[in-house]
Amino acid sequence: MSIRNLKKPRLSDADLDFLINAAAPNVSDKRRLKQIIREDEDFRNTFIADEKVFRKVMDDDEIFLKISPMLFFEILLRKAVNDLKESSFTIEKTGTVRVPVFDTKDVVELLDSKFILVYLADMLSSFTKVESYTISFRVKKGIWRKIRFSDMDIYSLMSFCEAVENPLKFGLYKRIADICLFILGIFPDYVEREYRYPFSRDIRAQIPGKMRIRPEDYEKEGQKFYRLAAEHPSAKELKIADVFWALHENFQKAKKPLNFLAEHYLRSKRHHLF
Repeated sequence: MSIRNLKKPRLSDADLDFLINAAAPNVSDKRRLKQIIREDEDFRNTFIADEKVFRKVMDDDEIFLKISPMLFFEILLRKAVNDLKESSFTIEKTGTVRVPVFDTKDVVELLDSKFILVYLADMLSSFTKVESYTISFRVKKGIWRKIRFSDMDIYSLMSFCEAVENPLKFGLYKRIADICLFILGIFPDYVEREYRYPFSRDIRAQIPGKMRIRPEDYEKEGQKFYRLAAEHPSAKELKIADVFWALHENFQKAKKPLNFLAEHYLRSKRHHLF
């Protein structure tokens, strides 16, 4: 649940080699080009958004052996920005109904906001490997309890928010909000399928002992926990509070590029990647 430096997202040598071989294979001074990519943010972003880079990524079934997940998703998100600029609407699904919404300009503007696209790329990369944690907390004086959980378990994370001390809450707030955005963005069909029967549209019977969240509550909880993350002292210390506020205020828009990725680039790869 660590936070990367969003101001200077670092590309590894392997990432840089891949980018250069994909976009500029005939360049004579690769060392100098690597230096420019590292030092010039605008040039870096343009280079990553090169169509040849996107094609190379999509044609390689073993891409994660060659580049970092962070770079992979940044490439896809920058491609989504360019594709959305050419479209006049996004699609919202309500049950089985697909509704066009003329909001691509707003979605693109959100992604162009400082650090939002990089944050989303980092967030997506965090779901390619689910981590397990063990937390010990005091039940009462002299009695401690140890619980093991995965960082994809939203219900356990919510419970721990109430049990841990304030400095530890920040990572939990962030992860809960990220889970809500990730699920609604990449697996919106899962949310609906878990809550309703696909054909009758009736609400599924409650399974004893299994908590369930309504589709609309994912958005509500996501906004809530991004706000809590933004208000936490750690967000100010890390100079990331403005990113959390932007996601809190624009949660609906933030899931649109993720829906676009899932629909257009990752349709057959989602369950393999995550």
